[in-house]
Amino acid sequence: MHSAFTPTFAPPMQVHTDIAAFKNVRRPVLTTGTFDGVHRGHRKILERLTAVARKEGGESVLFTFHPHPRMVLFPSDNDLKLLNTQQEKVALLEAAGLDHLLVVPFSREFSRMHAAEYVRDVLVGGIGVHAVVIGYDHRFGRNREGDLRVLHQYGEAYDFTVEEIPAQEVDHVKVSSTKIRQALLDGDIDTANEQLGYSYALSGVVVKGDQLGRTLGYPTANIGGIDPFKLVPAHGVYVVQVELREGRFGGMLYIGERPTIEQAVPQLSVEVNIFGLDRDLYGEAITVRFLERVRGDMRFDGLEALKKQMQLDEAVARQRLRS
Repeated sequence: MHSAFTPTFAPPMQVHTDIAAFKNVRRPVLTTGTFDGVHRGHRKILERLTAVARKEGGESVLFTFHPHPRMVLFPSDNDLKLLNTQQEKVALLEAAGLDHLLVVPFSREFSRMHAAEYVRDVLVGGIGVHAVVIGYDHRFGRNREGDLRVLHQYGEAYDFTVEEIPAQEVDHVKVSSTKIRQALLDGDIDTANEQLGYSYALSGVVVKGDQLGRTLGYPTANIGGIDPFKLVPAHGVYVVQVELREGRFGGMLYIGERPTIEQAVPQLSVEVNIFGLDRDLYGEAITVRFLERVRGDMRFDGLEALKKQMQLDEAVARQRLRS
């Protein structure tokens, strides 16, 4: 069972949204990337970043973009869903012990910047970089023209050091945001959580449903207000941990279009039966953390058959929560 990874004790991370106002940072030691998921591979880079910052007497900086570059460069492509909301990413990066998060708007103009301009005007002129810590396969600048060799050349010219995270160190983890997204879309929670290093989460607000679950003996909290860019795992039933204002609870969560129920227009439903809690939650913030998938979505011959399956699902979920 995965939980959020153990945070490093550190002063609060500072979040910046304007390069022009990024001042008075001691010897910035920088890495860059989208860091969607802040997964185990990303945390390898962040560990090295903070170690180099300590060694150099500097402060660690992640230079990243919002929105995700693919959303700007390919606006008609609605397929990309993200592992983190911006709020989740900030919390994960702070827990990893990062000193500064610099988030700048990504634009087409920025994407057209040549590698030389990017280094001169952004890294050196804007951020005042002291050292760069980067993965072996990092590319930057217009048409991805800059690579590690080019970055080393600019480092010599502008007096900053470049530390490469070698292939064997990154590949040893064998993690990528793309692989994690695919695992979640396949309902493979075990693989996703293993690669993330924590339990995947969805957050939203409890909204009013048709209260069908209550008539079946399984009242559910319907989760609305989920970030439209957040990836929702495959349809099915899951064992989850539920976070509410009064604490954490076990539960079983359903994602799907409820094929057993007659509907004029099928709609995606995300609803959770919370074990040991029976009160009105409407309007409250809720977070569910995925622990395991019980089964895929199924159509049943009527509500009685659905209720019997829910009893089996509950038994499995409670057993897995105990173990």
